[in-house]
Amino acid sequence: MKVKAVLHVIEYDFKNFFRYRWFVVGLIAMNLADLFISAIVFTQMTKDIPGFDYFQFFAPGLAVVGLFASAFMIGREVNMEVRREIHHYLLSLPMTRMELAIGRVLAGGLRGMLYMTPLLITNFIVLRFPTVPELLLILLTLLLLAVGTSGISISIALSTTSFEKFVTARGVVYYMLFFCSSVFYPLWVIQEVLVAKGLGILVVFAQVNPLTNGSDMIRSFLLNSSDYAFSPLMLLNVAVFSLMFASLAVFAYMKILQRH
Repeated sequence: MKVKAVLHVIEYDFKNFFRYRWFVVGLIAMNLADLFISAIVFTQMTKDIPGFDYFQFFAPGLAVVGLFASAFMIGREVNMEVRREIHHYLLSLPMTRMELAIGRVLAGGLRGMLYMTPLLITNFIVLRFPTVPELLLILLTLLLLAVGTSGISISIALSTTSFEKFVTARGVVYYMLFFCSSVFYPLWVIQEVLVAKGLGILVVFAQVNPLTNGSDMIRSFLLNSSDYAFSPLMLLNVAVFSLMFASLAVFAYMKILQRH
């Protein structure tokens, strides 16, 4: 496999990404508004909970939300290319199907990292700046999460025959991963609510959810709280998620290309 060919694919996807730069800027501004408006409001509503500051809790989760949503955008483009048969042009490029598939998955993840950067820097400003080892662990975890998210998105895009079905499937994935994780709510709240409703199986899903592990990884380094402690299992969980879905996306993409 030629690294140069993979880099060309990544460059192609980044050019597509920057075609919507003002849209992306607007989304980042909306995310920051969520933090500085919604989170502050909820902080006032939860101020009676001892030792809990919702603003500080939500800030790391917001970075993960931005990362996930932007890394997922690659699926929309892949779905459109397959439906309009633009991938015939891609097949004419001097590279193997494997190089093309790996480049698309990595490009989706790296675009997610780029989008998330302002949100992560905001975390450092409003919470604290991590040490160099902590920063490297945070970036590694988020990169793995972004690549895995790109893999999910591409896999869904290739398994649906229309844009409407892709949007529906994306909505289901968003709903499950966002709202059954510790992105918006502490895990202990999810446990209390779901167990009371007899939905204990969803508690297990929330615990292994990569968005939960990604959010809590950042909190373990940026929040001065004993409720969040770094565990190698967090990194392992995200790494398994990334490897599994990135591999699935590469395999599915190559299969689609082989049909033409």
